[in-house]
Amino acid sequence: MRRAAAGRVLDGRVTIPRPHRDDVLIGAGTFLGGLLLWSLGLNLHGGHSELPHWAALVPLAVICAQELFRRSLPLTTLAVGTLALIADLFTVGSLFTVLAFTDVVYAAVVYGSPATARRVPVTAALLTVASAIGLMVLLQDPEGLFLGVLFGVLTLTPSITGVVIRNHREAAGAARLRAEQTALLAEMDRVQAVAAERARMARELHDMVANHLSAIAIHSTAALSLDDPGTTRQALGVIRENSVAGLAEMRRLIGLLRQSDDDDEPAAAPTLAGLEALVRQACVNGAGSGLDFALDDRREDGPALPAPVELAAYRIVQESLTNALKHAAPGEVRVQLTHAAGRALTVTVSSPFGSRPGPRAPGSGAGLVGMRERVALLGGEITAGPAAGPPGGPARIWCVRAVLPVPDGKEHSA
Repeated sequence: MRRAAAGRVLDGRVTIPRPHRDDVLIGAGTFLGGLLLWSLGLNLHGGHSELPHWAALVPLAVICAQELFRRSLPLTTLAVGTLALIADLFTVGSLFTVLAFTDVVYAAVVYGSPATARRVPVTAALLTVASAIGLMVLLQDPEGLFLGVLFGVLTLTPSITGVVIRNHREAAGAARLRAEQTALLAEMDRVQAVAAERARMARELHDMVANHLSAIAIHSTAALSLDDPGTTRQALGVIRENSVAGLAEMRRLIGLLRQSDDDDEPAAAPTLAGLEALVRQACVNGAGSGLDFALDDRREDGPALPAPVELAAYRIVQESLTNALKHAAPGEVRVQLTHAAGRALTVTVSSPFGSRPGPRAPGSGAGLVGMRERVALLGGEITAGPAAGPPGGPARIWCVRAVLPVPDGKEHSA
């Protein structure tokens, strides 16, 4: 069965909250304790009262009933408890009524509003001082000072205790909130790190494999479409060469994935020194499509570029050559590098733009996305699209131009 509702509605307006289980135990235990002392004749005022002996049970019952709402209605409980304590002064008195009042003061500070938690200790302190001075002046006896201190024990001590407990709870709640926020931020960082790593590995996998698979697709299509033993043999040679190179690249990538922090030497990443071999391989792959590839390296001599810059430049050239192999019209594909000390590295790859005969490999656009991501990570710029050709060359070219910043002081000795 479902639990009962948290409270009952009276007249459609007033809601009585359900008492906490601990508050019920406190209220019941306090009343039973007071009832036991009353039955044994143990009273605070020694039996001097004009009211009947049983009248002491009325304030006790009232304040014990209010104990049920010490958490939900702390201010109301404090007001009623104060009236019950005053009423107890006119009876034979009960120790448990006084003890219940101290708990009511404590609960008002701990469970009340922030304003109540601030005002109750101040009010208790002022009443303690006022009662001590007033009783001493009224009675003309130092006993009045003792009665004022006793009043302070009943009001100021539980209120200060409540302040300490409340501050500890608020500090614990703030610490718990900070821990939850820290855990949330850590989880967000973890998710972002995983996404970034997946994107990085996707770029690496595409750039390494797409070039070789494109060459395999084009030459296998040529071998199947042309009934010429020489062409077929040449195509099979290119296919085998690209298969071996692609397998080597895949093994290097797998080595990167399996590499642990304890490995002495990290797996080598491609650098611009390997561009000549990359262009030579592109010449072999594009010979059957009427493509020629040339490297124009205009970099000035100097320290080696940072590894991330060299890797990004290498992958941009590699992807551009792959796209030229798949889509470029017959003609020359030119790779140009320019860099001077203290300036950015500029990579330009231009290829004839237009239709071409013969087999072609399909494209997905992932390569351009990968190039833009690499350049964005370095804070550079990249453009890719058709443009007017140079004098004496094709009328239209497809040009990829990437500008990769080189931070000052970040160049490494060769």
